[in-house]
Amino acid sequence: MSADPVEKDDSVPVTEESSGLISEIINEIIWSPINLALVIAILVLLYKIVKGRSEGSSGPSSTGPPPLPKMKKRDMTLSELRQYDGTQADGRILVAVNSKIFDVTKGRRFYGPGGPYSSFAGHDASRALAMFQTDLVKEEYDDLSDLNSMQMESIREWEAQLADKYEFVGKLIKPGEEQTTYSDEEETEGAEEGSKSKDD
Repeated sequence: MSADPVEKDDSVPVTEESSGLISEIINEIIWSPINLALVIAILVLLYKIVKGRSEGSSGPSSTGPPPLPKMKKRDMTLSELRQYDGTQADGRILVAVNSKIFDVTKGRRFYGPGGPYSSFAGHDASRALAMFQTDLVKEEYDDLSDLNSMQMESIREWEAQLADKYEFVGKLIKPGEEQTTYSDEEETEGAEEGSKSKDD
């Protein structure tokens, strides 16, 4: 029977030690401004993570317009391209780079009205991107023949970035140039052929 009180006596210091340790940690946090600031920062970050996850579960459609259906591939002249500047009823935005047209509608905050690259919407942005000046978009077809090799390389880099992020729609053609007819199988081939012909 004497073993029981010894066990109880042993458990009391453990409980006191754990509660003492917790109160020591709390005191350390409260009385140290650096620790208090770190705890507040951690709590704010946790709140943002939890809030972001709960907003994400409601879906992106609740915060913006529903995505537009995929556009059928077709070549366009510059005058046809201008119709897709984001101001039409459907809000679709197309941008041409290196004779390729991309649907950048999902990047509306950049390319749409009021965005930093809104001057590219419905235009050939090649020269502007080559020269790093957003106001250099032309109103007529630009063959880019006066650009040097570094500027052309810059355009190809921009083209690759757009191709990674956005849907290829077709080629930008000169007035009077014949359009490519795209079938389901030829859509990707048309994009590759346009790249090869521009690189040559």
